[in-house]
Amino acid sequence: MSEFSRLRPILGKHFDWHGARLTLLAQFLVAVIRVRSVNLSELSTAFVGQALVASNYKRLQRFFREFRIDYVEFTRSIAVWLAIKEDWVLTLNRTQWEFGSQMHNILMLGIAYKGVAIPLLWTLLPNRSNSYAYQRKALLHRFRRIFPTQKIAYLTADREFIGQDWLSYLDDKSIPFCIRIRECDYLYDGKRSLSSRVIFSNLQVGEIQVLSKRRRIGGIWVFVVATRLKDDKLLVLITSKQPKATLADYAQRWQIETLFGCLKSRGFNLKATHISRRDRLSKMLALLTIALVWSLHTGEWQHQQKKLPLKKHGRPACSLFRLGLDFLRHALFNLDAQPTLFRQSLSFLSCT
Repeated sequence: MSEFSRLRPILGKHFDWHGARLTLLAQFLVAVIRVRSVNLSELSTAFVGQALVASNYKRLQRFFREFRIDYVEFTRSIAVWLAIKEDWVLTLNRTQWEFGSQMHNILMLGIAYKGVAIPLLWTLLPNRSNSYAYQRKALLHRFRRIFPTQKIAYLTADREFIGQDWLSYLDDKSIPFCIRIRECDYLYDGKRSLSSRVIFSNLQVGEIQVLSKRRRIGGIWVFVVATRLKDDKLLVLITSKQPKATLADYAQRWQIETLFGCLKSRGFNLKATHISRRDRLSKMLALLTIALVWSLHTGEWQHQQKKLPLKKHGRPACSLFRLGLDFLRHALFNLDAQPTLFRQSLSFLSCT
């Protein structure tokens, strides 16, 4: 029994797709893990079966051109695979890269999980600029339509994601947040407005200061926490929560930066795609998210079997994602010699 023949019925439990589409999805996942590239020419060489490479290439082109993914079904399946019991920590960020004259600019909402943010929803922006408040609000509106009762611990984001319209929206929707602001942003104490740079001008490297009273920014009152980083820059955070854990909360934001690394240089080489249309690139992101979750769960399992060694700085030698991805690649390249390795990894998509 081939590897994708074992994988296809498992995927069929989550996606109501035609058999041929499930077969292609299974072949895609196997191929992208083997070659670590989303380039269709590379992927078509790693498909299993008697079909010619050129035929596989055309099948991939046809899938991304014609097939319509139900993103509500997809997002719910990702949540089932993650099975997070506590309130969700949401991360919001934007990534962009150029391919020739084409600029890809993606606004992404993820959920923090085991050191890597898992993509839930995204918008491919039509321009090269920062996102607008209405685009962010639309993303969270989609989230609430799919998960109307899901509790949110908080949403964390970087300095790009501020502004009165946006902050007022989060406040009106009772979405807790932890967001970094710029040193030049002004904070109002009820009497006067001062920039963050002035308020925290005496802060030394490594020191942390929590303002005793809330300040007003973007039309709402927030708690403010600041620290001075090693490069002498200020890290100023605003939060709608009690400020005791604000720095630790904001640290979760880095998981979405890790995600972008997994999708690009440290994982599936997303920048190698020749896809230019936004709808087709969105399909590619969906398929890569499945591969990401599969790799991450496999890495968790491997870590339980043998703890990752720590480097001198105290961090693991590699991420859970990379540990799982390397295991899956080894299993797929050694199916004849060690067939049980791949079968074991399938349990993480079958939820058993």
